[in-house]
Amino acid sequence: MKRTLHTAGALLAAGGLLATSACGGSSGNESGGKTTVTVMTWESNATNQLIDKALAGFSDPDITVKRIDTPNGNYGDKLASLTQAKKLPDLFWCGNDTELQYTGQGLLTDWSDKLSGSGSGDFTTSSFVPTAMKNWKTADGKIGGVPSLMNTYGIWYDIDAFKAAGIPVPATGWTWDEMYAAADKLHKKGAKYGLVADAMTALDGPFSASLYSLSAGGAPFADSVHQPTEVTADTTYTEGVGKLVAGIKSGAVAPPGYDISSQQSLFAAGEIPMLWSGQWLAAGFLTDKPKIKYGFAPLPQVDKAATLYDAVGICTPSYTKNADATFQVLSYLDSTVWTKVLPDSPVAVPAYTAAQDAYFDALDKAGLTTVASTVKADLDAPLTMGVRFTTQWASQSNDLITAYWPDILQGKKPLSDLQTMTDKINDVIKSNG
Repeated sequence: MKRTLHTAGALLAAGGLLATSACGGSSGNESGGKTTVTVMTWESNATNQLIDKALAGFSDPDITVKRIDTPNGNYGDKLASLTQAKKLPDLFWCGNDTELQYTGQGLLTDWSDKLSGSGSGDFTTSSFVPTAMKNWKTADGKIGGVPSLMNTYGIWYDIDAFKAAGIPVPATGWTWDEMYAAADKLHKKGAKYGLVADAMTALDGPFSASLYSLSAGGAPFADSVHQPTEVTADTTYTEGVGKLVAGIKSGAVAPPGYDISSQQSLFAAGEIPMLWSGQWLAAGFLTDKPKIKYGFAPLPQVDKAATLYDAVGICTPSYTKNADATFQVLSYLDSTVWTKVLPDSPVAVPAYTAAQDAYFDALDKAGLTTVASTVKADLDAPLTMGVRFTTQWASQSNDLITAYWPDILQGKKPLSDLQTMTDKINDVIKSNG
């Protein structure tokens, strides 16, 4: 599980056989009247093995579950090719933007009726974190997939580096000014950059920067990431961006274009004292055992707590051959599989609320108390902002952000060009409205 929330062997199943396959396909009947439901994830081999073991407990004797092997580093290409060939598996891991766009194009099965409560037992829309489920519905109420795991965001920090610099470690309620001041002092104490925050310097940066404005009572960059009517760069938003620009200019904050491919290992080695990232790093740290003492704090605030929301999930193509069997496996994945996987691989908190204890229990058992408290704080935050546009025309907006955002942050373009950028994006919104 990663920021966009892109987070073996033969096993005997109780009642059904779990196997792996090298190609896609959709559910169908086997000899003897059994139905095959295919599943494709973007998880690592280790997590897939845990999923296999958990799926082995699926007990319907008339359904075979077949997981399709897909390299997690090449998942996007695989998904695109299967979509074009109309050979998507019955259940495949998907992002919120993919689900909304595919549903809008009629490519996915609409589960809204089954999730309404009739005939679906405890697996209904009310069984999920409200914000997650709300954001998985299209404007006309269709649900082409269900949210599965939720990304939460915060600041990973090196406890020893903070102590050596004489800085209090980040904690709930700390401010943006405190974050930038800490980054500056850590930089002056020898860190190449005191803070690495590609969430603010890369393509999604304008959305993450909204948190400063939201927290201070200003307008967010976008009034919605799913059905936007306008983007805004008001005085408060511009003030927040100006502080980021100053941090980059001083060397305290890593600039746009900074190579983030090894940021997790650099943080674990003590070379990055503060890292803006997500809770998913915790699972890797439990395995790799960083040399440093570390913690995870909520994102900073001005007044009220504000954070990013982002949930990944599981989608189903419109041409699945046995929707009832597929939905049965889907509900098992979301309600039961994660309760068995997360104790050994606590990558993210489930959107299905009844499965959340398994995640938090795993963090508590591992001693990751700051991770648990920060994830809970994020789930309770009163103000939220999506991480990117999920619209069909998002690429047009991305082109404009690419043309302006990096140059503004590096001082190559003035802060006043934030208004130019938002004006141009508003033209895109209007032309696609």
